[in-house]
Amino acid sequence: MNTFSKPVQTIENKEKELKHKEVQRSPELKGGHFLLGETLPEDIFIPEEWDEEQKMLADTVIDFFMQEVHALGIEKMAQIDAEKDLDFILEIFHKAADMGFCGVAIDEQYGGMNLDFNTNLIISEALSRGFAFATTIGAQTSIGSLPIVYYGTETQKDQYLPGIAAGTIKACYCLTEPTAGSDANSGKTKATLTEDGKYYLLNGQKMWITNGGFADLFIVFAKIEDDKKLSAFIVEKDFGGITIGKEEKKLGIKASSTTQVFFEDTLVPVENLLGDREGGFKMALNILNTGRIKLCAGTVGGAKFGVEKAVQYANQRKQFGKSIAEFGAIKYKLGEMVMRTHVTESALYRTGKNIDQKYEELLAAGQSDSEAKINALREYAIECAILKVQGSEVATYTADEALQIHGGMGFAVETGVEMGYRDVRITRIYEGTNEINRMLSVAELTKRALKTKELDLIGAGKQLPRYLFTQIMPFKSNSKGAMEWRIVHNLKQLFILLSGAAGNKLKEKMVDEQEIVMNLADILSLSFLAESALLRYEKYKAMPDADSKHAAMQYQVVQLYLYEALQSARKWASEVIDSYAGGLEKRGMRYLVKQLTPNYNINPKALRRAVADYAIEKNAYPF
Repeated sequence: MNTFSKPVQTIENKEKELKHKEVQRSPELKGGHFLLGETLPEDIFIPEEWDEEQKMLADTVIDFFMQEVHALGIEKMAQIDAEKDLDFILEIFHKAADMGFCGVAIDEQYGGMNLDFNTNLIISEALSRGFAFATTIGAQTSIGSLPIVYYGTETQKDQYLPGIAAGTIKACYCLTEPTAGSDANSGKTKATLTEDGKYYLLNGQKMWITNGGFADLFIVFAKIEDDKKLSAFIVEKDFGGITIGKEEKKLGIKASSTTQVFFEDTLVPVENLLGDREGGFKMALNILNTGRIKLCAGTVGGAKFGVEKAVQYANQRKQFGKSIAEFGAIKYKLGEMVMRTHVTESALYRTGKNIDQKYEELLAAGQSDSEAKINALREYAIECAILKVQGSEVATYTADEALQIHGGMGFAVETGVEMGYRDVRITRIYEGTNEINRMLSVAELTKRALKTKELDLIGAGKQLPRYLFTQIMPFKSNSKGAMEWRIVHNLKQLFILLSGAAGNKLKEKMVDEQEIVMNLADILSLSFLAESALLRYEKYKAMPDADSKHAAMQYQVVQLYLYEALQSARKWASEVIDSYAGGLEKRGMRYLVKQLTPNYNINPKALRRAVADYAIEKNAYPF
């Protein structure tokens, strides 16, 4: 049974029609363009634009987990979590496969549904309702299968993708080793060609392998003989020479399989080399781009669920003769949770649609389907890194505050909140740690500016003095949104100012000043997220069927985010300046930062309470 079949067919018909029309206009389909160029509200996608088929897909996933997982009750879920019942995990997995969940990113000709990327993201968001089970299915639909989808030969796709889509082949991804985590290319696993040239002998050890305990197929990264870079292989368990380690004991996502995998003289046919020789490292990076933005989608779903649990408990819990939702301290928490989730969601689906648009553009330019998918994701590597960090930290925040709102009941197993609290912690580690992703976002932007010349960061720096002069002049506009747009532009200019000044001073030493780079990354992230939320508001309020109260609440969310963004930007800018500058330069830079981070005269308490009240009224995440 494939519950998705009918709505998916409708979506695909629309996709086919689009291929005969001009690709939707966008001023510049370039990753990192948000920093230097102008994006108009009509150029972005907002969640309010999901069509009925897409919403039905997401609802189908949520309903599945509510029936198959949540309906078990907290005690049973806790038991499964504690005991790691692999038989039950596989039962849920196969039911999900029967529903079509394992084929969302696989072409129809191989038994999948080939959903567009943004629709894949809303499915990833919905999957988060499955707690640790989402990790199992997510590994199958993302890192376990996409290397074959993107890089496989037609023979490899014919052989493996139908089984992966149907769930009869359970896949996993073997990259990390005991001595090779963030530095993936330092892995020691080796592949040696046999004398007859028909096989590679694979030897090595992999760790933290999701689905490792029951996988039938392994995407394995190894160096062939004396190669400097990794290659990738499709390895079947039936090839032999594979030993699965014991299940890891973990803080969270306990109801998912995580093991070590050992390869000892495993015979891998030469035709199971995946992609080009020494192309594995680049493949791993590109697959991680997908994993990062899909992780963000999952964390957005988790954050929404956290808001939902928190607001519902706050509404029903009585203390001192009234609901705790009426207290200012609780409203602070709820307002922050909603605001941070809304802003992240805005940036997420803006980027997802851009990836779809870039894919269509590359197809029209003559690239193959696989090339277009790979290169569209690579184009938005900066945004994917930002979203991974933001999504995981927002989800962690909401899980923590949801538990706090529950008080002692949150610490108890019976409410289920503590499970979410534990499960979300891993999101700041896998798909590249948040520290790595912060530095990656700045490094990738710098590379595109200085090496490939794709982004004119130097030209923007030259225009900075003129822009700074305008900030000295009094700001007189009273039009709604004008001050907000000024702040967004200033955040961008603040990053350009600081990165240029620090880069000129430190030069090649900049790469070693990781504290400075991470501060810069956070300012870069602020500018992207703030702009995304403001563009979403501007687009929504102009829609014919826009609800005026809903639009007003979006505006208040934007105001609250910008108020906090300015405070954070001032702090991080000060740390950057104090970490590299001295004397007159320090004084001059501090003056310029003050001009770019003006006072924003709003009442944050009132805004937070208004946002919280909107959620309290709806008894759910309100956007």
